[in-house]
Amino acid sequence: MNHEEFLKLIDDTIANGRYKADWSSLSAHKIPVWYYEAKFGIFIHWGIYSVPAYACEWYPRWMYNPTSHEYDFHKKNFGDPSVFGYKDFIFMFKGENFDADQWVELFKNAGAKYIMPVAEHHDGFAMYDTEFNRWNATNMGPCKDITLEIKRACEDKGLAFCASSHRAEHYFFMNMGRTIDSDVNDEEFADFYGPAVLTPELSDTTVFATINDIFSAQPDEAFLTDWLVRTCELIDRLKPSILYFDSWIHNAAFKPYLKKVCAYYYNRALEWGKEVTINFKHNAFPPDVATYDVERGALTGIAPFPWQTDTAIGKKSWGYIKDNEFKPARQIICDLVDIVSKNGMLLLNVGPKPDGTITDEETKVLEETGEWLKVNGEGIYGTTPWKVFGEGETNNVEGSFKDNDEKTFTSNDYRFTYKNGYLYAFCMHPDSNEFNISSLKIKGEFDIVTGTVEVLGDLAIVNTERCTEGLWITLDKSPVSDKPVCFKIEIV
Repeated sequence: MNHEEFLKLIDDTIANGRYKADWSSLSAHKIPVWYYEAKFGIFIHWGIYSVPAYACEWYPRWMYNPTSHEYDFHKKNFGDPSVFGYKDFIFMFKGENFDADQWVELFKNAGAKYIMPVAEHHDGFAMYDTEFNRWNATNMGPCKDITLEIKRACEDKGLAFCASSHRAEHYFFMNMGRTIDSDVNDEEFADFYGPAVLTPELSDTTVFATINDIFSAQPDEAFLTDWLVRTCELIDRLKPSILYFDSWIHNAAFKPYLKKVCAYYYNRALEWGKEVTINFKHNAFPPDVATYDVERGALTGIAPFPWQTDTAIGKKSWGYIKDNEFKPARQIICDLVDIVSKNGMLLLNVGPKPDGTITDEETKVLEETGEWLKVNGEGIYGTTPWKVFGEGETNNVEGSFKDNDEKTFTSNDYRFTYKNGYLYAFCMHPDSNEFNISSLKIKGEFDIVTGTVEVLGDLAIVNTERCTEGLWITLDKSPVSDKPVCFKIEIV
């Protein structure tokens, strides 16, 4: 099917479907129940950028900038970009130890309920088989339809399969190669590196400010039409339960195309009999059309609409690099609890090595998270926020790229969730066998009637007392774990 035929299919699907390409119609779409109850998913950044394994997954851009340390690293280790360009890493990207079943089994044991591989990153290399991009993992590198294999493993193990597209930023992503003698300027590879539009607004000194300005450096119609077709083809080939978009789709020029993609996707999902949603950043969509996502950050209070944090175990890069630093499981678990208490979900990223194995550090974090969720998941999965998200003085700073440093929770910090007549109170940093939940004090702001009190796990409660200071709980011993302890409190 060529572009013109696919564009007609898109228009016909929207014309004959329930959802039209306008916000009024699309606002009638609801967030999936399964997603809201799932709370925890796994993001996977795996691609060619894992081969140089240096700096971050934006290596393919920075390697063409003579003022960057990536450029110096590349020349020293691989040669001049005019001789050895980014495309030449493809033949080193073999994924010889990739095992989709093994990956998904690890993620399932970690307690994740949905899995989201990056189907195409900014670099333009597709990790799935596609008619509109010969530069893909089925034809080159691993010579496997990586994303489809992950989808099949998810279906076999009862997890929801999702997919991420970062294609929008490819419009300019490789453009620093235009400033030097490099293979980006070779017409033979134009369908890989292009369009690589270079303007003053999209140079390395101004690109991030430009991305944040929705009216600056708008992509042209040819790119936008191509983006629409490629995205809708991805939808049809992979049938993801969530379609995640990275930045720049909030640019004003994308708006009519976003409406078409959204209407096409939601109508297709009706045909499949699936509940789906879109993840977006910034103000790309109205809040009731799709699901808002905060990159490497969180909110400070309970949001009126369900939302999501996407973050990574690795601090320096989403993709694999050799000197990455990793968050401990305790930090990931505390972030998960905090996010869920505020009506959110957590999408946690791993960055596999070029051979297809997952790092020991990330594996350890996933295993510890799974062990904790086996005990405490009752207070996470299928819950809603309570009257307040928690108590205590510790909270995050709202916004993106602010979650690398671990929050210093104390024994006075609690987070709350609610389900089926029970309040779940998580003490975020237990340091003794005595706990006081001040929100549950008699004649306080939340003067509710409470019944039985349990502690999840192998600890035992020896005494509870509710007074004007709060609900006091005494355990038989102090917890030995550095992770949150959950109390299950009956609401009478």
